[in-house]
Amino acid sequence: MLDALWWLAQNIALGFWNIGYALTHPASWLNWSDGEALMRFIYYGGSVEFFFAVLDLVLVVTVAGVFYRRFLWGVVVGLEGVANGVGRLFAWAGLLMVLQQIIVVFLQSVFRLGEITINPLGLGFTQSVGWFSEELKLYNAMVVALCVSYTFVQKGHVRVDLVYSAISHRAKRVVDMFGALFFMMPVAVLIWMYAWFFMWRHLITPKVSASDQLELMLRKSRIVKWNVETIGFSPNGFDGYFLFKVLMVAFTGLVFLQALAFFYRSFLEFVEGEESADKYLDKDGVEEGEDAYAGNEI
Repeated sequence: MLDALWWLAQNIALGFWNIGYALTHPASWLNWSDGEALMRFIYYGGSVEFFFAVLDLVLVVTVAGVFYRRFLWGVVVGLEGVANGVGRLFAWAGLLMVLQQIIVVFLQSVFRLGEITINPLGLGFTQSVGWFSEELKLYNAMVVALCVSYTFVQKGHVRVDLVYSAISHRAKRVVDMFGALFFMMPVAVLIWMYAWFFMWRHLITPKVSASDQLELMLRKSRIVKWNVETIGFSPNGFDGYFLFKVLMVAFTGLVFLQALAFFYRSFLEFVEGEESADKYLDKDGVEEGEDAYAGNEI
């Protein structure tokens, strides 16, 4: 037990040192023209050191927020603003998906075209109709991965309610804090640890693994090179499937940030009482004449 506590204290202390070193030596991990810097970035992005660096930042924000609630409300508004901004932007991918599907069906069925050329700024981008048809999956993935935290902020997810509506305001906030701390955050961290290296295995060669030590990765840096995967499921199909791996990492990052915002909001609403419910919440309104969809609870 003492050994575990000592290990925890050591890593928390080292987290602050690692943050300071990263900020004062940005070239050691951001200069991707240097193979060693690239490998350090990849290694630390899914490492125990990165976990404790993030934990240290969370601890500092939490302690400061306990004593200065206005600061914590600012953090909540900022994090929810990120979720709303990203979600509102990439929600347009749903419209693009519909329009592109109509174009693909129209050109393929009516004009019997085998290729589509897009010529923005004279670039002359030409791909087969099958390529554009398969690319629709990417738009769908964007909506799912990048609008998930936005939907959470807007309270649009389906919720199975067995006891939640019958308990008091403060009891609800305790349930919310518990869920954010013990379900949302751990799952996001776990997915990140796997998704991070899974993404990089499709971007560079030699391939990296979560089990690789820093020394091994630095040795690999001597022969590292970009090798972005462009393999499609069909000969003329969409070949940018590495983008789905990038979206997986973005998804887990957004979920973790929203879990943090949800925990802080629940804590503040617990402390300040029922009158603070949905305080500063930037929730999309309903236009006059429209009916709000209220069927998201079971």
